[in-house]
Amino acid sequence: MAIKRVFPGDHPDFKVDTSGGAPRLAFCKRARYWSSTDYQETRVLGEGGFGGVVEARHLTNGWTVAVKKPLPCAHEAVGVACCGCADARTLREAAFLAACHRHRAIVELRALSLDPFARKLSVVMECVGPSLHDVLHQHRQGRPFPEPDVRCIMEQLLGAAKHMHGLRIIHRDIKPGNILVGADGIRNIKICDLGLALSMSEPAPYGQHGTRRYMAPEMLLGKTDYDATVDMWSLGCVMAELLSGKPLFDGDDDAQQVLAIFRVLGVPLFTIWPAYESLPLAGKLVMPPHVISRNKLRQHFPEDCLSKEGFEVLKGLLSCNIDKRLSATTALRRPWFANAVVDASA
Repeated sequence: MAIKRVFPGDHPDFKVDTSGGAPRLAFCKRARYWSSTDYQETRVLGEGGFGGVVEARHLTNGWTVAVKKPLPCAHEAVGVACCGCADARTLREAAFLAACHRHRAIVELRALSLDPFARKLSVVMECVGPSLHDVLHQHRQGRPFPEPDVRCIMEQLLGAAKHMHGLRIIHRDIKPGNILVGADGIRNIKICDLGLALSMSEPAPYGQHGTRRYMAPEMLLGKTDYDATVDMWSLGCVMAELLSGKPLFDGDDDAQQVLAIFRVLGVPLFTIWPAYESLPLAGKLVMPPHVISRNKLRQHFPEDCLSKEGFEVLKGLLSCNIDKRLSATTALRRPWFANAVVDASA
């Protein structure tokens, strides 16, 4: 099958084909295809639902890289031969990273690596630094970032979202744990972990994926034909967490998460969110009597914490009505960014 160069700024080592909906990866002639014997693992960087990430040093050229190694699939866990689903997830994530090639705020794909013993593929990426979650909750011990720093971070994240969405890619799991902070500090922010990413070329229905605290309300309420606006909600949650030092919405299950959202943003009236009642799970949600319709977001972020221009961005990202939720392009045009002075600290 011919591989179509459908993405602008193709990765020099890979080509990506989306003619069938889901992205597929093919090697160029000069592609870097490593063996796990080419590098030495030096330390564990993190672990997730689909695998772990380790820091490694290439034994020949000395490069320091991050290697994402998949966990055994469900079949292997019960002693059945591998069905190939882990490799399929690895290739899918690599395809999305290759498509986003050379955007300064998205982690760079370096290679694919094959373990000759386990016969498993791993994704090799640039090694950046700690996650924004660790910087906020460990290094800063929950101390909120000042507004200029938050603006610096959000400008980079929105730029990355604009790039992904322009390529019709939805990340679906944007959160502080999937944002890396480079050696230059907050001036060097990169989104990582596209393991749950989705191409909008793939037909709906889409599953409910992501991390509950940062999941858009329409996804929590069963919408299966969502779009890139779910990432914009997640970015609003990230912005709020940077400003307050803790997650804004934190429910124990999906229903409690939706109620946590409504306690801050108000019960959705028809005039505010017309599509609410048509969502699959809206009728099953029991609304406590003390939840009111008034939006209390400003009470959580008063003007001494967030300026009028900054609040305009936050409120626009955290709109339950997707028709009024800011896109990345529109958010970057808001005065908060246009009138910004370069004053963010490292």
